[in-house]
Amino acid sequence: MTTPTTQTVRPAGAGHETLNVLLLCLLILAVAGSVVAWRGVSHEPEPVSGHQLDARRDLGAAEQGIYADLRVTLDEIRLLREEQQALPTPQALADEGFAPFAQDASSVSRGGHAWKLLADSAYYGQSQAPAVAGSFLMRPDAGEQGAPDIWLNRNAAEAPTDLSDAALSAAGWKQIVAQYDAGVTREHRH
Repeated sequence: MTTPTTQTVRPAGAGHETLNVLLLCLLILAVAGSVVAWRGVSHEPEPVSGHQLDARRDLGAAEQGIYADLRVTLDEIRLLREEQQALPTPQALADEGFAPFAQDASSVSRGGHAWKLLADSAYYGQSQAPAVAGSFLMRPDAGEQGAPDIWLNRNAAEAPTDLSDAALSAAGWKQIVAQYDAGVTREHRH
C-alpha cells in the first residue's frame, strides 16, 4: 500500500476576477454615458408670442381642465352646428352634459363660469372666481382646421364686444396654444 498523500489546493484569488468585472462595468458605463451625451437632444420649450399662453406651462390646473374640456367639446359643437345650421346655445350644451358648460361640482371648483353665446360666433365663460381660473372665450369658427381658438383673460369683468385677434389682444386677452414638442411626445424613428 502506498502512503496517502495530502494535497492542499488553494482557492483561486478572487481579487483578479473582481478587478476584471469592475473594469468591465466601468467600460460599459463610459460607453453608455458617451452615447447619451452624443445623442442627447435639448428639450428647451419654444417661446410663445407675447399675446399667447402655453397650455401646459402657463395655465393653472383649473384653467388646464377647462381648456381640455373646451377642446373636447368643440367636436360636438361642430357636429351640432352642422345639424342645426347654427351654434348651439350654452344652455343646450349644458343640458347635454358637455363640460365645461354643464353646472356640476367640477365646473364650480374650476371657477363657476357663466357661459353665453356672443354674436352667434363665440362662447364666453365669465369666471365667478378669477383667483381660481380666468374668463374664457372660444371661437369655434376661427380654428376650423382642427385646433380650437381659445382665449383667456384673468382680469375680464365683462364680455368683449370686438372678437378680432387684435382687439382681444389689446383688451388683455391671451390666446392659448398647445405645443407638442419633445418634452411631451417622443419621436420614434423606425
